[in-house]
Amino acid sequence: MEKAHDRNKAEGDGPTIAETHAALTAAPSMFEIDEADVFGNRLRVWKHAPASLRVILEASRARGDATFIVYEDETLTFEQHYRAAAHLATILVEQYGVEKGDRVAIVMRNFPEWSIAFWAAAAAGAIVVPLNAWWTADELAYGLEDSGAKVAFVDAERLDRLTGILPGLGIRTIVVRAAAGASPAAERWEDVLGTVPDDAALPAVDIGPEDLATIFYTSGTTGRPKGALGTHRNICGNLISLAFAARRAQMRAGKAPAPTSGQNVYLLSVPFFHATGCHSVLVANLAAGGKLVLMHKWDAERALELIERERVTTFGGVPAMVWQVLQSPSFTSRDISSVQSIGYGGAPAAPELVRRIDQLFPGRTPSNGYGLTETSSVTTMNSGVDYQRKPDSVGVPVPVVEVRVVDTDGNDLPLGEIGELWIRGPNVVKGYWGLPDESEQTFGGGWLKSGDLARVDEAGFVYIVDRAKDMVIRGGENVYCVEVEGVLFEHPDVVDAAVIGVPHQVLGEEVGAVIVLRAGCGVTADDLRAHVGARLAAFKVPAHVFFRDEPLPRNPAGKVLKRELRDELVDS
Repeated sequence: MEKAHDRNKAEGDGPTIAETHAALTAAPSMFEIDEADVFGNRLRVWKHAPASLRVILEASRARGDATFIVYEDETLTFEQHYRAAAHLATILVEQYGVEKGDRVAIVMRNFPEWSIAFWAAAAAGAIVVPLNAWWTADELAYGLEDSGAKVAFVDAERLDRLTGILPGLGIRTIVVRAAAGASPAAERWEDVLGTVPDDAALPAVDIGPEDLATIFYTSGTTGRPKGALGTHRNICGNLISLAFAARRAQMRAGKAPAPTSGQNVYLLSVPFFHATGCHSVLVANLAAGGKLVLMHKWDAERALELIERERVTTFGGVPAMVWQVLQSPSFTSRDISSVQSIGYGGAPAAPELVRRIDQLFPGRTPSNGYGLTETSSVTTMNSGVDYQRKPDSVGVPVPVVEVRVVDTDGNDLPLGEIGELWIRGPNVVKGYWGLPDESEQTFGGGWLKSGDLARVDEAGFVYIVDRAKDMVIRGGENVYCVEVEGVLFEHPDVVDAAVIGVPHQVLGEEVGAVIVLRAGCGVTADDLRAHVGARLAAFKVPAHVFFRDEPLPRNPAGKVLKRELRDELVDS
């Protein structure tokens, strides 16, 4: 009786997580689990995951004239997208000499051509290298040179940025949306693609689950970015993980599988050149027949306009983007009735965001997840009734993934204690491109050392406490930034917040908070200290409060650039 009581306290009424997983993975099911040897490790894998990205592209043609991509006033159907990608794949192989394992870089913002280039290169057996479009010329040159790219697709802005650099790299460059008289160092997209034949077909290439598919460069918070080597199994398995998490949420709520009712319309607010935008949005929507609505750049007002115009059913990104939409002056004047789900990840989400969404989108509980570039997007997911019960958790791992919380010596910690999160599963990438020592350090022993501090409760729910390097240590006391940030977000006048360490001669560090306030409010630093002090221990209350009129600096994945804030506010 006590065990049942403890379980209900941890998970709520209804089937447990373990019972739900057992029911969903039982044969016959799309969620059946098998075992496979993956680079020397015996892992649980999704039995029915597509064997390669090429298989997904070929299957997408069956969607025919349904719209796949919308960008401004342009549309691209599934059939048009398939034929363009197949034709370009043939050109890469036959005219550019791209062979299996060669690297093909994509250096552009979210244009429709990004998707065509990605699928063409992947289906031709190349390793796709999506580079961060926000990078400087030197950073882009590093990525192109380090990856050994044979061909690069760039947009006009990146081409201008790389003027004078590309010729020295010796890379065949194809420029997208270039103005007349583009650099002679590049060939124009329309000239390369030419007229796409109706019978365009993919070149003959044999691709298996363990073949390399992508090199995504990490954020590079210290030193040069590292290229994470993703396989076809990594990326294709993510599809099943996403579908599993959605079905788990339905089952946990006592609901039957939802009937298909029209096309899912996804407003993309994050870059394709990150794992979330590529694996969990681009790949997932091509596989599932969803429509992608692209934005030239993120803007909350434009997002609301597109939600209304395109009847968007799903939007999200990182939590800060959702906050901006909810707090937009035009939020109440737009027709947002089409929205069915709101998903976010990539950064910690304050529990207050769940409450705000519940107020403004009744019955449409959001979802949150956790993953890294090194885990090919999804590791854990939290949605539906579980997210309502535990809004400060990133959820439970999908059943092919294992997690551990360990101390500094790699020893497992008891449930509830905070330590580094280690991850093992078919979603973990092979290693880092050209960096055997760093690969061994991060992936050695079959476990990915995430660098994130976390705890796991008795029901298996994971709580990301902080990045190990971002934690503030005040006089020997650990202050987890995400906890303080969560409380700050509960204040109705706080639009955005980041907690950083401020050097102190005696204590080592003090807590600093960088705040963006709602326009026109009169909140003071003392008001915010009182707000935090009423909820948290005194040593966690910000000793320093910095107000900003501008948005907090973020990388394209939505993570706050805390080192930049420290340099600007503390070290200046």
